[in-house]
Amino acid sequence: MDVQGRSDWIIVRQDMISQFGDLTLDMEPLHTDPEWCRTNSPYAVPIAYGFLTLSLLTHFLHDATRDAFKGTHLADGYPINYGFDKVRFVEPVRVGDAIRASFESRSAVDRSEGRTLLTVGATVEIRDRSKPALTADWLFMWVPAQSVGC
Repeated sequence: MDVQGRSDWIIVRQDMISQFGDLTLDMEPLHTDPEWCRTNSPYAVPIAYGFLTLSLLTHFLHDATRDAFKGTHLADGYPINYGFDKVRFVEPVRVGDAIRASFESRSAVDRSEGRTLLTVGATVEIRDRSKPALTADWLFMWVPAQSVGC
């Protein structure tokens, strides 16, 4: 399966960052307190959690591939998240930044029982910046529909 594409831009808002902090029980002021950031942060504004940027990859992938990489019981199988290799948080995402992701297939390795281990390169860009926010190799196990009871 070939996975390629680029998502639309989204704006990273303070409410997104703060909600992520609430959900993960991590209320670090570098991310959640604009007043604190004005006087204490080298960025002068809150920055997104790196894991928030990472978690947005699912949204970006569906947007970039127009849901072509979404398995159903009517398709030939399902992509199961298998993890990441080489995750790097290269540049901080500031509140108000626009980000998008691009994806490209790197490899497909046949495994037992008709499964295929797919490696997809992911890069999260920040509008008007030369460095990406994030780079990673995202691994998926493509599982045939019949092997998951469909």
